[in-house]
Amino acid sequence: MKSNYKILFISSEVYPFAKTGGLGDVSNSLPKALKDLDQDIRILMPAYPFAIQKADSIQYVAKIDLPERGFPGHLGLSYQQHRSKEKNQQNSVAIIETTLPDSKVKVWMLESELYNRSGTPYSDEDNQEWPDNDFRFALLNYIAVEIAMGRTELNWQADIIHGNDWQAGLAAVLLAQETVAKRPASVFTIHNMSHMGVYSRKRFDQLELDPQLWNHHELEFYENFSFIKGGLIFSDRINTVSPSYAKEIQTEEFGYGLAGLLAHRKDRLSGILNGIDMQEWDPETDPMIEKNYSLKNIADKQANKLSLQKHFHLPVNKNVLLLGMVARLVYQKGVDLIIKDMEDILELPVQLVILGSGDEELEKQLTQWAKKYPEKIQIQLGYDEALSHQIEAGADAFLMSSRFEPCGLNQLYSLRYGTIPIVRETGGLADTVIHASNENLNNKTATGIVFHEDKGSTVLDAIKLTSLLYQSKTIWRKLTSNAMKQHFSWQESAEHYLSLYTQAIEDRDKIKTQKPMIK
Repeated sequence: MKSNYKILFISSEVYPFAKTGGLGDVSNSLPKALKDLDQDIRILMPAYPFAIQKADSIQYVAKIDLPERGFPGHLGLSYQQHRSKEKNQQNSVAIIETTLPDSKVKVWMLESELYNRSGTPYSDEDNQEWPDNDFRFALLNYIAVEIAMGRTELNWQADIIHGNDWQAGLAAVLLAQETVAKRPASVFTIHNMSHMGVYSRKRFDQLELDPQLWNHHELEFYENFSFIKGGLIFSDRINTVSPSYAKEIQTEEFGYGLAGLLAHRKDRLSGILNGIDMQEWDPETDPMIEKNYSLKNIADKQANKLSLQKHFHLPVNKNVLLLGMVARLVYQKGVDLIIKDMEDILELPVQLVILGSGDEELEKQLTQWAKKYPEKIQIQLGYDEALSHQIEAGADAFLMSSRFEPCGLNQLYSLRYGTIPIVRETGGLADTVIHASNENLNNKTATGIVFHEDKGSTVLDAIKLTSLLYQSKTIWRKLTSNAMKQHFSWQESAEHYLSLYTQAIEDRDKIKTQKPMIK
């Protein structure tokens, strides 16, 4: 019998209100899929000015006065007030309610001076991280617990708190300190282990966290403290976004100093593969692309290729292999691996288009390559949602050279659009793309090109193989057909999350479960 839960879903970004990466997409799609399964799910996120502007309609539904005791009242102050020490005014925050577009999922935006800034959710317009991000997201956690415990004007109490990434890591810590008989159960999802929310002892004290938590078994982390460590230790259940990544983060290479803790909690750790929004990403109905198509009329995909070449001012040539890439231009994404082999890559009969931004040096190097070989490679810095769809539809193959990838969504979009993914064997990429070996081509299971950087094969070898396969219309059609037959909707993943919520409640209710300690 299916359970019906009241779920408070905490995220620092939710598409279309705020998005810097896959977390924004997941925080849109998963709640909608859970709502379709008759769950009472509410999203809590910060009320960034740009988020409010993107809401179709809003209403103020609650005001929350920050208590003087048992709560760091200064968290509601603006950064300017912190610096000027103007801390003598009434401190309160507000909840603004809207809904996710094309759904009935309620979104609660937490309004505070701490979020009233331009830039991104995490940094200013010069890409400098806000110096008080610990205060900003600690406030989100404190208010989440107040809402979940039913202590606000919203008159709603959660069965489950579901935190996402380090920005929501303190919620489980705060819940564990509640003295009521049945607090909400807690689930914590790791979308990227490399972002840990590490801050100083001074900041720990300023957040008025229980001093007894300052020990290496709990929040202390190499003489600092870590938001994500709090989520990993105190949550009833932990999961990440692919089965392979759940195993990888238990190793020193991907555990970032917490591999031992994760291995110790492996009985509470699982991997649930992300899905994609099958309506948002559908080449047959996508309004952002040049021409809609499906597996039945795959020839119409060519119109998108020609349109993409024109957009990037590349020679229009339907026969050249057009590679696409949409990514943050950072070390994690293996952009430097591509740059290292760029001379050899561009000697192949290929074109390469890139959309993204990130590390200034990587941006500079890619821009230099585009200036040197304008008929072979072009780059557009920044992010453009429509163009990301157009690249997925117009490219022949999609390049993902990530050193690690917790799940990855672009390879799933690529499969959906019949754009062959070229991926490194890691995390969710390994779980979702089947290599075009002779055996897999013959048994019609191959869906992409997989390379193994640690085993000697490189992104250059993968592109060479892709170019070779592209020369055969028969083989390429098989690959395209196999890819487009894959199904990665959120429905199945949402069912797994429901099971995870049930497990979390059962774990919470175990008699006097001891706090997990690192062996």
